[in-house]
Amino acid sequence: MFYFYHHYALPQTLVEGMADNNSKQILINDSSTDFSNDLAMAAETHESHLLILEDDQGRKEFILEHSIYSIGRDRECDIRLVSQFVSRRHATLLRLPRKDNSNNHYYRIIDGDAKGRPSSNGLMINGRKIQTHDLKNEDEIIFGPQVRAIYYLLQHETTPPGQTDASEYDITLINPGMTEDFED
Repeated sequence: MFYFYHHYALPQTLVEGMADNNSKQILINDSSTDFSNDLAMAAETHESHLLILEDDQGRKEFILEHSIYSIGRDRECDIRLVSQFVSRRHATLLRLPRKDNSNNHYYRIIDGDAKGRPSSNGLMINGRKIQTHDLKNEDEIIFGPQVRAIYYLLQHETTPPGQTDASEYDITLINPGMTEDFED
């Protein structure tokens, strides 16, 4: 007798092959049950944007989802920085669509407020003083002494509702005689 670890309906030829008591192990790798190509085509790549900030009050994490963010020490800023070296409206983050016709986007950081007024101390991005920059994974942004941020672009695949991962269809059949009985 064989145990199998999945509820997927097996093709009749494989079920008949399981009746052979001489078989020790059957691994099913039939092209008719290989859905990996179909699922890879159906899977979509989604992106998450994360900004991790460190200021005088410690570390904060922000998942970026909105189209615009104000960054600074003003209490009305979307992302508030606590430091005397940071301007009230130090920087602006803008979400822009990618040119590759995907549904994904990227963030551009601009020194100063949305009206074009620059901050007092400017921005250092990856060690260079820059007025505007299209953020890439692991970019480091310095707003002032001991006030910095790291930007992360996280990419992950998702499958549409009602579909499953191809690994769900991996089936291994084990003959009970192959397992050791640990009960003495």
